[in-house]
Amino acid sequence: MSEEPLRDPEPSADPAAYLGLLARGAPADAYDRPVLLARASGAGPAALTGLEHAKRLALRVRAELEGRRRREAELSALFETAHDLAGLRDLDAVLRAIVQRARSLLGTEVAYLSLNDPVAGDTYMRVTEGSVSARFQQLRLGMGEGLGGLVAQTARPYVTESYFDDERFRHTRTIDSGVRDEGLVAILGVPLTLGSQVIGVLFAADRRARVFEREQVALLGSLAAHAAVAIDTANLLAETRSALAELERANGIIRAHSGVIERASEVHDRLTELVLRGGGVHDVAAALSEVLDGSVHFTEGPLPAECADGHATRRGDEWVAAVSAGGEALGALVLRGQPDLDPVDQRTLERAAMVTSLLLLARRSAGEAEQRVRGELLDDLLDAPERDRRLLRERAARLRTDFDAPHVVLAARIDRPDPPAGDRDGADRQRLWSAASHLAATRHGLASARDGGTVLLLPLERDDTAAEIARQAAKHLGGALREPVTVGASSPVDAPATRPGDIAPAYGEARRCLDALRLLGRSGEGAAASDLGFLGLLLADARDIAGFVRRTIGEVVAYDRARGTDLVRTLDAYFASGMSPVRTKDELHVHVNTVAQRLERIGRLLGPDWQSPPRALEIQLALRLHAMSSAVAR
Repeated sequence: MSEEPLRDPEPSADPAAYLGLLARGAPADAYDRPVLLARASGAGPAALTGLEHAKRLALRVRAELEGRRRREAELSALFETAHDLAGLRDLDAVLRAIVQRARSLLGTEVAYLSLNDPVAGDTYMRVTEGSVSARFQQLRLGMGEGLGGLVAQTARPYVTESYFDDERFRHTRTIDSGVRDEGLVAILGVPLTLGSQVIGVLFAADRRARVFEREQVALLGSLAAHAAVAIDTANLLAETRSALAELERANGIIRAHSGVIERASEVHDRLTELVLRGGGVHDVAAALSEVLDGSVHFTEGPLPAECADGHATRRGDEWVAAVSAGGEALGALVLRGQPDLDPVDQRTLERAAMVTSLLLLARRSAGEAEQRVRGELLDDLLDAPERDRRLLRERAARLRTDFDAPHVVLAARIDRPDPPAGDRDGADRQRLWSAASHLAATRHGLASARDGGTVLLLPLERDDTAAEIARQAAKHLGGALREPVTVGASSPVDAPATRPGDIAPAYGEARRCLDALRLLGRSGEGAAASDLGFLGLLLADARDIAGFVRRTIGEVVAYDRARGTDLVRTLDAYFASGMSPVRTKDELHVHVNTVAQRLERIGRLLGPDWQSPPRALEIQLALRLHAMSSAVAR
């Protein structure tokens, strides 16, 4: 025998029917049914009155049960929120949970939270739940603007059943546009407070008209209090972490500085020992390499301006500390292998550079006596060339200078727009002589101060020219002094030991070349007479006519000789005809196209600027000299 399914008992005039409705949680409209059925079945007035009384009591009990269940859910949500705060790790996650619970408990379509910005003086959206409008999610509300701005300003909860019909707060186009995009109608906002300070607003909102009950306002206020605690706790945790990190960094810096100070003390001791026992520059570099855990080497010569202010400077993957004395750049200590240096290590490198400069000055003092001897030998060559040649050769040998090799004489002078006077001029001459003496010593030559400048006698290497040596000297001296230095060079002098009388005339030629460079506005450059065209021909004592002709039109002459052409005669006729191709063809009795072809060939041989006035003048002079030398040869 199978059991029949349970069914609700038929309603009757018995008030106990309402117990069954309460037991199964029936909806409120189901409580009218017992009264209607009793009336339909003909129950008397007393029975109907009793049922009506039982109905009212049952509905009151039902409402009480519903309230208790709701409060139980609210308390559970608040407990869960408090539990989340106890294990706070991510502020954004906790705020999102609060907004989600506010939406769920109040049964709204949207919930959101804004925070105040004390710098900007407004409040901005931080977390949203159920929002679909990007414009709404990015809203910023000024204090007193919109419902949220009013809550943030007054620190009191506000509720509106119909946002756009409510005139209690100030409407703005931006806020109203965002609310309209989201489609919100009923909005409840409660303040997030820490003590007496409002830090933001928690909202619940619907897209339809709605009345928020007092219990719902209180519930949202409790959630807002939890949110404020979460924000305050997170800020305290962040400040604590930041303070701990700062302490850790400070502790690391102290440890690092302690190690650096120890290394600096070690460097000081080692450098002191080096100076006392007469160590050299490379000894300083080696000691510094060990202490700074890098590779340090000394480099000579001028440096870029940013590296010459006495401080260690980063240049690419290197650290450079200038070594200088009296404004003269002696070189630099270069550290590699350490892309980052703390201030103490930088100071260590700078002090090592100072020690290096002292060592170099000590070495220079010892070498100045030798430089004076070199200057005296050069003075004797200029002023007393008749002295015993054997003694001159012996003196040169002691200075490691080969007087049997070709040499060039250089005249050098510092050039400024307004030359200094008095002591400053004398100091400049001394600096130039010092730099020139150093250059002469490194190249096994001689140097002497003379005629307001310096004269140098340098040997010619295998591939050197007088002009190239002059340019190198101007660059080296100008870089060492950080001043423009002009250098004029003589033609090569054969074996000074054999022909010492040629040195003085060569010096005169170098001085004339120097003066010509200054007159031509080429101060700070180096050149020989061969660089100055026909002007150099006039300045040079050798009067190297053949060399001038060869440098000027040698390519054209060689082309005629190799191919039997007549380019030299065409060139001569072209200048004689006022540089007119038409008159030139009449002079040569050829077609004008032939003249054009020859001139094109000449341009390829002489270069594109051969018809410029300076070049044209030199070419015409070379043509005349070539014609004269050819006539003499015949």
